[in-house]
Amino acid sequence: IQNEQPWDERDLPKTTFALLTRTADAHGSRKAVSFQLQSGPKDPCETYTWDQFRDKSTQAANLFRSLGVCETDVVAYLLPNANETILTYMGGQIAGIVNPINPLLEAEQIASILRETGAKVLVTMKSFPKSDVAQKAAEAVAMAPNVETVLEVDLLRYLTGLKKFIVPLIRPKNSVTHKARVLQFMPELEKQSKTLAFEDSTTDRVACYFHTGGTTGMPKVVQHKYSGIVYNAWLGARLLFTENDVQICPLPLFHVFATIVSLGASLGSGAQVVFPTPQGYRGEGVFDNFWKLIERHKATFMITVPTAMSALMQRPVDADISSVKTAFSGSAPLPLELFRRFEETTGMAIVEGYGMTEATC
Repeated sequence: IQNEQPWDERDLPKTTFALLTRTADAHGSRKAVSFQLQSGPKDPCETYTWDQFRDKSTQAANLFRSLGVCETDVVAYLLPNANETILTYMGGQIAGIVNPINPLLEAEQIASILRETGAKVLVTMKSFPKSDVAQKAAEAVAMAPNVETVLEVDLLRYLTGLKKFIVPLIRPKNSVTHKARVLQFMPELEKQSKTLAFEDSTTDRVACYFHTGGTTGMPKVVQHKYSGIVYNAWLGARLLFTENDVQICPLPLFHVFATIVSLGASLGSGAQVVFPTPQGYRGEGVFDNFWKLIERHKATFMITVPTAMSALMQRPVDADISSVKTAFSGSAPLPLELFRRFEETTGMAIVEGYGMTEATC
Protein backbone atom coordinates (compact mmCIF):
# COMPACT_ATOMS: atom_id res chain seq x y z
CA ILE A 1 0.00 0.00 0.00
CA GLN A 2 2.82 2.41 0.86
CA ASN A 3 4.65 1.62 -2.36
CA GLU A 4 1.69 1.98 -4.72
CA GLN A 5 1.16 5.73 -4.16
CA PRO A 6 2.22 8.49 -1.76
CA TRP A 7 -0.48 9.41 0.75
CA ASP A 8 -0.69 13.04 -0.36
CA GLU A 9 -1.44 11.99 -3.95
CA ARG A 10 -4.48 9.89 -3.08
CA ASP A 11 -7.91 11.18 -4.06
CA LEU A 12 -9.32 11.53 -0.55
CA PRO A 13 -11.89 13.88 1.00
CA LYS A 14 -10.43 16.72 3.05
CA THR A 15 -13.32 17.05 5.55
CA THR A 16 -15.88 14.92 7.38
CA PHE A 17 -18.70 16.45 5.32
CA ALA A 18 -16.91 15.63 2.07
CA LEU A 19 -16.31 12.07 3.32
CA LEU A 20 -19.97 11.60 4.27
CA THR A 21 -21.12 13.12 0.97
CA ARG A 22 -18.92 10.80 -1.09
CA THR A 23 -20.20 7.71 0.76
CA ALA A 24 -23.84 8.81 0.56
CA ASP A 25 -23.47 9.47 -3.18
CA ALA A 26 -22.10 5.94 -3.64
CA HIS A 27 -24.42 4.02 -1.27
CA GLY A 28 -27.37 6.36 -0.64
CA SER A 29 -30.18 3.81 -0.24
CA ARG A 30 -28.18 1.30 1.79
CA LYS A 31 -28.37 1.12 5.59
CA ALA A 32 -25.86 3.38 7.37
CA VAL A 33 -26.51 3.51 11.13
CA SER A 34 -28.97 1.65 13.35
CA PHE A 35 -29.93 2.07 17.00
CA GLN A 36 -32.31 0.15 19.22
CA LEU A 37 -33.24 1.40 22.69
CA GLN A 38 -33.88 -2.06 24.11
CA SER A 39 -31.85 -5.21 23.58
CA GLY A 40 -34.48 -7.71 22.45
CA PRO A 41 -34.00 -9.28 19.00
CA LYS A 42 -37.51 -8.11 18.03
CA ASP A 43 -37.49 -4.71 19.77
CA PRO A 44 -37.92 -1.60 17.57
CA CYS A 45 -34.79 -0.48 15.73
CA GLU A 46 -34.34 2.88 13.99
CA THR A 47 -32.14 2.86 10.88
CA TYR A 48 -30.94 5.73 8.69
CA THR A 49 -29.84 5.12 5.12
CA TRP A 50 -26.72 6.91 3.94
CA ASP A 51 -28.89 9.55 2.26
CA GLN A 52 -30.87 10.10 5.47
CA PHE A 53 -27.68 10.13 7.54
CA ARG A 54 -26.17 12.83 5.32
CA ASP A 55 -29.39 14.87 5.41
CA LYS A 56 -29.78 14.71 9.18
CA SER A 57 -26.07 15.36 9.83
CA THR A 58 -26.38 18.43 7.58
CA GLN A 59 -29.43 19.58 9.55
CA ALA A 60 -27.47 19.12 12.79
CA ALA A 61 -24.57 21.17 11.41
CA ASN A 62 -26.96 23.92 10.30
CA LEU A 63 -28.59 23.89 13.75
CA PHE A 64 -25.25 24.38 15.49
CA ARG A 65 -24.29 27.20 13.10
CA SER A 66 -27.64 28.88 13.83
CA LEU A 67 -26.65 28.80 17.52
CA GLY A 68 -23.47 30.75 16.82
CA VAL A 69 -21.03 27.85 16.39
CA CYS A 70 -18.22 28.65 13.94
CA GLU A 71 -15.20 26.55 12.90
CA THR A 72 -13.29 27.26 16.09
CA ASP A 73 -16.29 26.95 18.45
CA VAL A 74 -17.16 23.82 20.41
CA VAL A 75 -20.27 21.64 20.53
CA ALA A 76 -20.00 19.29 23.51
CA TYR A 77 -22.24 16.31 24.09
CA LEU A 78 -23.00 14.34 27.23
CA LEU A 79 -25.11 11.48 25.95
CA PRO A 80 -25.61 7.73 26.00
CA ASN A 81 -25.63 6.01 22.59
CA ALA A 82 -28.54 6.98 20.31
CA ASN A 83 -28.99 8.14 16.74
CA GLU A 84 -29.05 11.72 18.07
CA THR A 85 -25.57 11.12 19.52
CA ILE A 86 -24.26 10.11 16.10
CA LEU A 87 -25.87 13.16 14.46
CA THR A 88 -24.33 15.44 17.10
CA TYR A 89 -20.90 13.87 16.58
CA MET A 90 -21.14 14.39 12.81
CA GLY A 91 -22.90 17.76 12.77
CA GLY A 92 -20.68 19.15 15.51
CA GLN A 93 -17.47 18.55 13.57
CA ILE A 94 -18.97 19.85 10.31
CA ALA A 95 -20.06 23.12 11.95
CA GLY A 96 -17.23 23.49 14.45
CA ILE A 97 -15.34 21.27 16.88
CA VAL A 98 -17.21 18.43 18.58
CA ASN A 99 -16.36 17.42 22.15
CA PRO A 100 -17.75 14.04 23.31
CA ILE A 101 -17.87 13.71 27.12
CA ASN A 102 -18.25 10.53 29.17
CA PRO A 103 -21.64 10.72 30.97
CA LEU A 104 -20.25 8.50 33.75
CA LEU A 105 -17.94 11.32 34.91
CA GLU A 106 -18.85 13.42 37.91
CA ALA A 107 -20.40 16.87 37.38
CA GLU A 108 -17.18 18.63 38.49
CA GLN A 109 -15.15 16.73 35.88
CA ILE A 110 -17.74 17.44 33.17
CA ALA A 111 -17.72 21.15 34.07
CA SER A 112 -13.91 21.16 33.96
CA ILE A 113 -13.95 19.78 30.38
CA LEU A 114 -16.68 22.23 29.32
CA ARG A 115 -14.61 25.14 30.65
CA GLU A 116 -11.37 23.90 29.13
CA THR A 117 -12.87 23.50 25.65
CA GLY A 118 -14.94 26.68 25.97
CA ALA A 119 -18.02 24.83 24.71
CA LYS A 120 -20.81 27.12 23.45
CA VAL A 121 -23.41 24.37 23.08
CA LEU A 122 -24.04 21.23 25.14
CA VAL A 123 -26.23 18.43 23.78
CA THR A 124 -27.46 16.19 26.58
CA MET A 125 -30.40 14.07 27.72
CA LYS A 126 -33.79 15.30 28.74
CA SER A 127 -34.57 13.98 32.21
CA PHE A 128 -35.38 10.26 31.97
CA PRO A 129 -36.11 7.45 34.46
CA LYS A 130 -33.14 5.37 35.69
CA SER A 131 -30.65 8.00 34.46
CA ASP A 132 -28.92 10.92 36.18
CA VAL A 133 -27.30 12.33 33.02
CA ALA A 134 -29.69 15.29 32.77
CA GLN A 135 -29.13 16.17 36.43
CA LYS A 136 -25.33 16.00 36.10
CA ALA A 137 -25.47 18.08 32.94
CA ALA A 138 -27.47 20.83 34.66
CA GLU A 139 -25.04 20.83 37.57
CA ALA A 140 -22.04 20.99 35.21
CA VAL A 141 -23.50 23.82 33.10
CA ALA A 142 -24.08 25.83 36.28
CA MET A 143 -20.29 25.59 36.81
CA ALA A 144 -19.44 26.34 33.14
CA PRO A 145 -20.91 29.77 32.29
CA ASN A 146 -19.41 29.62 28.77
CA VAL A 147 -22.21 27.20 27.74
CA GLU A 148 -24.86 29.38 26.08
CA THR A 149 -27.31 26.73 24.86
CA VAL A 150 -28.35 23.29 26.10
CA LEU A 151 -30.05 21.01 23.56
CA GLU A 152 -32.01 18.15 25.12
CA VAL A 153 -32.39 14.71 23.52
CA ASP A 154 -35.58 12.95 24.59
CA LEU A 155 -35.31 9.15 24.42
CA LEU A 156 -39.09 9.00 24.82
CA ARG A 157 -39.47 8.92 21.04
CA TYR A 158 -37.93 5.44 20.96
CA LEU A 159 -40.52 4.00 23.36
CA THR A 160 -43.78 2.34 22.37
CA GLY A 161 -46.93 1.16 24.12
CA LEU A 162 -47.59 1.81 27.80
CA LYS A 163 -44.04 2.98 28.54
CA LYS A 164 -44.49 5.96 26.21
CA PHE A 165 -47.38 7.18 28.38
CA ILE A 166 -45.81 6.40 31.75
CA VAL A 167 -42.37 8.01 31.31
CA PRO A 168 -43.63 11.64 31.12
CA LEU A 169 -45.46 11.07 34.40
CA ILE A 170 -42.42 9.76 36.28
CA ARG A 171 -39.59 11.87 34.84
CA PRO A 172 -37.12 12.91 37.57
CA LYS A 173 -37.09 16.64 38.26
CA ASN A 174 -34.06 18.89 37.67
CA SER A 175 -33.39 20.94 40.79
CA VAL A 176 -30.24 22.74 39.57
CA THR A 177 -30.71 25.96 37.60
CA HIS A 178 -28.29 27.61 35.19
CA LYS A 179 -28.34 30.59 32.82
CA ALA A 180 -28.07 28.71 29.49
CA ARG A 181 -31.16 28.56 27.30
CA VAL A 182 -32.69 25.10 26.90
CA LEU A 183 -34.02 23.84 23.56
CA GLN A 184 -35.24 20.43 22.34
CA PHE A 185 -32.80 18.76 19.93
CA MET A 186 -35.04 16.93 17.47
CA PRO A 187 -37.70 19.66 17.00
CA GLU A 188 -34.93 22.23 16.43
CA LEU A 189 -33.08 19.91 14.03
CA GLU A 190 -36.21 19.31 11.92
CA LYS A 191 -36.53 23.08 11.32
CA GLN A 192 -33.19 23.09 9.47
CA SER A 193 -32.42 22.74 5.78
CA LYS A 194 -31.02 19.47 4.40
CA THR A 195 -28.58 21.52 2.31
CA LEU A 196 -25.49 22.86 4.08
CA ALA A 197 -26.25 26.50 4.82
CA PHE A 198 -22.58 27.54 4.98
CA GLU A 199 -19.37 26.78 3.12
CA ASP A 200 -17.66 23.58 4.24
CA SER A 201 -14.11 23.92 5.57
CA THR A 202 -11.60 24.24 2.74
CA THR A 203 -8.52 22.98 4.61
CA ASP A 204 -7.60 20.44 7.26
CA ARG A 205 -8.45 21.63 10.77
CA VAL A 206 -9.17 20.46 14.32
CA ALA A 207 -12.58 18.72 14.24
CA CYS A 208 -12.83 16.94 17.61
CA TYR A 209 -11.75 17.27 21.23
CA PHE A 210 -11.70 13.88 22.97
CA HIS A 211 -10.79 13.59 26.63
CA THR A 212 -8.54 10.93 28.10
CA GLY A 213 -9.64 8.56 30.86
CA GLY A 214 -8.69 10.85 33.73
CA THR A 215 -6.76 8.12 35.52
CA THR A 216 -4.18 10.68 36.68
CA GLY A 217 -6.13 13.74 37.85
CA MET A 218 -8.66 15.55 35.67
CA PRO A 219 -9.20 14.20 32.12
CA LYS A 220 -6.89 15.78 29.52
CA VAL A 221 -8.34 17.10 26.26
CA VAL A 222 -6.84 15.79 23.00
CA GLN A 223 -7.20 17.43 19.57
CA HIS A 224 -8.11 15.49 16.43
CA LYS A 225 -7.95 16.81 12.88
CA TYR A 226 -10.08 15.93 9.86
CA SER A 227 -7.04 14.24 8.33
CA GLY A 228 -6.81 11.72 11.17
CA ILE A 229 -10.51 10.90 10.90
CA VAL A 230 -10.25 10.51 7.12
CA TYR A 231 -7.17 8.31 7.51
CA ASN A 232 -9.02 5.93 9.85
CA ALA A 233 -11.98 5.89 7.45
CA TRP A 234 -9.74 5.11 4.50
CA LEU A 235 -8.04 2.35 6.49
CA GLY A 236 -11.38 0.73 7.33
CA ALA A 237 -12.42 0.80 3.69
CA ARG A 238 -9.07 -0.41 2.34
CA LEU A 239 -8.37 -3.20 4.83
CA LEU A 240 -11.61 -4.24 6.51
CA PHE A 241 -15.00 -3.44 4.99
CA THR A 242 -17.17 -3.03 1.93
CA GLU A 243 -20.70 -1.64 1.75
CA ASN A 244 -21.95 -5.22 2.28
CA ASP A 245 -20.55 -5.45 5.81
CA VAL A 246 -22.40 -4.84 9.08
CA GLN A 247 -20.59 -3.85 12.28
CA ILE A 248 -22.19 -4.40 15.67
CA CYS A 249 -20.65 -1.90 18.07
CA PRO A 250 -21.92 -1.86 21.68
CA LEU A 251 -19.21 0.63 22.74
CA PRO A 252 -19.81 4.22 23.93
CA LEU A 253 -19.90 7.07 21.42
CA PHE A 254 -17.81 9.33 23.66
CA HIS A 255 -14.75 7.18 22.90
CA VAL A 256 -12.44 7.06 19.87
CA PHE A 257 -12.99 3.29 19.40
CA ALA A 258 -16.71 3.65 18.60
CA THR A 259 -16.44 7.01 16.79
CA ILE A 260 -13.19 7.39 14.87
CA VAL A 261 -12.43 3.67 14.40
CA SER A 262 -15.80 1.92 14.09
CA LEU A 263 -18.13 4.63 12.78
CA GLY A 264 -15.19 6.09 10.87
CA ALA A 265 -14.59 2.82 9.02
CA SER A 266 -18.25 2.81 7.99
CA LEU A 267 -17.97 6.41 6.80
CA GLY A 268 -15.15 5.30 4.54
CA SER A 269 -16.61 2.04 3.27
CA GLY A 270 -20.40 2.31 3.36
CA ALA A 271 -20.72 -0.54 5.87
CA GLN A 272 -23.70 -0.42 8.22
CA VAL A 273 -22.95 0.05 11.93
CA VAL A 274 -25.40 -1.05 14.65
CA PHE A 275 -25.46 0.43 18.16
CA PRO A 276 -27.58 -1.69 20.53
CA THR A 277 -28.99 0.12 23.64
CA PRO A 278 -27.92 3.48 25.12
CA GLN A 279 -25.39 1.78 27.42
CA GLY A 280 -23.98 -0.61 24.83
CA TYR A 281 -22.60 -3.72 26.52
CA ARG A 282 -23.77 -2.33 29.87
CA GLY A 283 -27.37 -2.18 28.62
CA GLU A 284 -30.04 -4.35 30.19
CA GLY A 285 -30.21 -7.77 28.52
CA VAL A 286 -27.45 -7.08 25.99
CA PHE A 287 -25.28 -10.05 26.95
CA ASP A 288 -28.28 -12.38 27.15
CA ASN A 289 -29.51 -11.27 23.71
CA PHE A 290 -26.19 -10.57 22.02
CA TRP A 291 -25.96 -13.63 19.77
CA LYS A 292 -29.58 -13.09 18.69
CA LEU A 293 -28.77 -9.45 17.86
CA ILE A 294 -25.96 -10.64 15.60
CA GLU A 295 -28.42 -12.94 13.84
CA ARG A 296 -31.02 -10.17 13.56
CA HIS A 297 -28.68 -7.67 11.94
CA LYS A 298 -26.63 -10.28 10.06
CA ALA A 299 -23.49 -8.68 11.51
CA THR A 300 -20.22 -9.53 9.79
CA PHE A 301 -17.90 -7.74 12.21
CA MET A 302 -18.07 -7.49 16.00
CA ILE A 303 -16.48 -4.67 18.01
CA THR A 304 -15.62 -5.84 21.52
CA VAL A 305 -13.40 -5.65 24.60
CA PRO A 306 -11.98 -8.45 26.80
CA THR A 307 -14.46 -7.94 29.68
CA ALA A 308 -17.38 -8.25 27.26
CA MET A 309 -15.89 -11.34 25.64
CA SER A 310 -15.51 -12.94 29.06
CA ALA A 311 -19.17 -12.21 29.90
CA LEU A 312 -20.33 -13.61 26.56
CA MET A 313 -18.50 -16.85 27.27
CA GLN A 314 -20.87 -17.32 30.23
CA ARG A 315 -23.81 -17.54 27.78
CA PRO A 316 -24.54 -20.32 25.27
CA VAL A 317 -24.33 -19.42 21.59
CA ASP A 318 -28.10 -19.59 20.99
CA ALA A 319 -28.37 -18.05 17.51
CA ASP A 320 -26.94 -18.28 14.00
CA ILE A 321 -23.77 -16.18 14.17
CA SER A 322 -22.15 -17.62 11.05
CA SER A 323 -22.35 -14.22 9.33
CA VAL A 324 -19.58 -12.84 11.59
CA LYS A 325 -16.15 -13.11 10.03
CA THR A 326 -14.11 -11.16 12.57
CA ALA A 327 -14.22 -9.92 16.16
CA PHE A 328 -12.11 -6.83 16.81
CA SER A 329 -10.93 -6.57 20.43
CA GLY A 330 -9.31 -3.50 21.94
CA SER A 331 -9.06 -1.23 25.02
CA ALA A 332 -7.13 -3.78 27.11
CA PRO A 333 -4.84 -6.81 26.55
CA LEU A 334 -6.74 -10.00 25.69
CA PRO A 335 -5.74 -13.00 27.84
CA LEU A 336 -4.51 -15.87 25.67
CA GLU A 337 -6.88 -18.43 27.24
CA LEU A 338 -9.90 -16.19 26.57
CA PHE A 339 -8.65 -15.59 23.02
CA ARG A 340 -8.53 -19.36 22.35
CA ARG A 341 -11.82 -20.16 24.05
CA PHE A 342 -13.70 -17.40 22.23
CA GLU A 343 -12.42 -18.45 18.80
CA GLU A 344 -13.23 -22.12 19.48
CA THR A 345 -16.71 -21.37 20.82
CA THR A 346 -17.82 -18.84 18.20
CA GLY A 347 -15.84 -19.80 15.11
CA MET A 348 -14.81 -16.15 14.72
CA ALA A 349 -11.32 -14.92 13.99
CA ILE A 350 -10.14 -12.35 16.54
CA VAL A 351 -8.14 -9.29 15.58
CA GLU A 352 -6.57 -7.55 18.56
CA GLY A 353 -6.13 -3.80 18.16
CA TYR A 354 -4.12 -1.18 20.01
CA GLY A 355 -4.56 2.54 19.88
CA MET A 356 -4.51 5.75 21.89
CA THR A 357 -6.89 8.65 22.25
CA GLU A 358 -3.84 10.89 21.92
CA ALA A 359 -2.98 9.49 18.46
CA THR A 360 -6.39 9.57 16.70
CA CYS A 361 -6.49 5.93 17.79
